[in-house]
Amino acid sequence: MPFKRRREGKTDYVQRLALLKSGKPRLVIRKSLNYITAQIIESDKKGDKVLVAATSRELKKLGCNFACDNLPAAYLTGLLIGKKSLEKNITDVVLNSGLYTSVRGSRIYSVAKGSKDAGMSVAIDDEMLPNEERIKGSHIATVEKFKNLPAEFEKIKGKIMGG
Repeated sequence: MPFKRRREGKTDYVQRLALLKSGKPRLVIRKSLNYITAQIIESDKKGDKVLVAATSRELKKLGCNFACDNLPAAYLTGLLIGKKSLEKNITDVVLNSGLYTSVRGSRIYSVAKGSKDAGMSVAIDDEMLPNEERIKGSHIATVEKFKNLPAEFEKIKGKIMGG
């Protein structure tokens, strides 16, 4: 009988073992319906230890007035985790996207691009990353209620990078 987490479809042990063999901390990205969570996790024989964490909910404290589950919010969450991890001298990580299907330009890769732009080293193919237009929210700004999104995005990005 397979492990319980395997039966429930929560863990891919082959992928986990490959990530653990690298010996680097993992950048774990998870999505919910309303938020995006990014964590830097280090594995130990006693269990996993979260070194740094950031959620898109923290963007509200920085003045974010738009939704926290879209591509711009994912990128800003990546910037946030990147800045926090550099303060703790964590520079080199391996991306762990879990059981999510790998889709080019998705929110998972937007978080990875944000952490790379903050100065972290994430081993990832640049072809998988979303383009700058989508990261800034230009594709959403065509809707009337989101017309201020690119300006707000730049304001929050400045706060994260500058402060």
